[in-house]
Amino acid sequence: MYKYIDIHSHVNFSAFDADRDVVMKRAEENDTIVINVGTQIDTSKKSVELANKYAEGVYAIIGLHPIHTGASYHDVKELGEGGKEFTSRGEILDKDAYRELLKDPKVVGIGECGLDYYRCDEESIAKQKEAFVAQIELANEFNKPLMLHIRNGSAKVHPAINGTPQEGNLNAYFDVLDLLKKHAKVKGDVHFFAGGLQEAKAFLDFGFTLSFTGVITFTHDYDEVIRNTPLDMIMTETDSPYVTPAPYRGKRNEPSYVKEVVKKIAEIKNLPESEVAFAIMQNAKRVFGLHF
Repeated sequence: MYKYIDIHSHVNFSAFDADRDVVMKRAEENDTIVINVGTQIDTSKKSVELANKYAEGVYAIIGLHPIHTGASYHDVKELGEGGKEFTSRGEILDKDAYRELLKDPKVVGIGECGLDYYRCDEESIAKQKEAFVAQIELANEFNKPLMLHIRNGSAKVHPAINGTPQEGNLNAYFDVLDLLKKHAKVKGDVHFFAGGLQEAKAFLDFGFTLSFTGVITFTHDYDEVIRNTPLDMIMTETDSPYVTPAPYRGKRNEPSYVKEVVKKIAEIKNLPESEVAFAIMQNAKRVFGLHF
């Protein structure tokens, strides 16, 4: 009987090439369902292959990450040494290629898609928005939930938009929400939520759940958001191989560690861990249409 769910993992990434089956077996032994998420067409295909390798407890989400709409920095954990067969090539979203993957019943959502303003310029933002809207349209077409990636910028002065330098950080959360309100007929989840109460309320009011990672086990930055988010609107994830929770800091993250996120949410909300784990599982069933 499954007790935990990691709604956003990347066991499809090269970081797990040496022991992928062992990691997936460990998730099963820890009563954990795993949803592996694609970041471009190659890693999306890999997530579907991985989902179909197991009879139950493993699903896939497919899509194009906003940073991969341009030639981005190279992440060895994602793409492997030298890129291997994966490249961050500045992918132009091919709807037909993703439509083929969406025919698979193990595919339960589209993403991770959205806007990432951390490393970007005016041209990058335009490409990201184009790819995001295309994926919203696919989600509408297949009635699949969206797995959102949203990241604000870090610069005090943002690159020019329409020729005008932008003072302060642009808010990717509200830009994503604006596009959703214009185009989306489906709901979904805000992966790795890192906004404040204002952003949280805006997405919750729009019907999107918020998912939290191992970051909440070693910082109190999101305690207030978690306390103010209804239990039926919370999800858990690892985003493995990244952001390993305490007490495993320093190790590569993996889906079986998601229980630490559940434990911390229960502590912050002053609720029994079993109640929180059950509620999160019901949330995932509702949002992703899971049946088990």
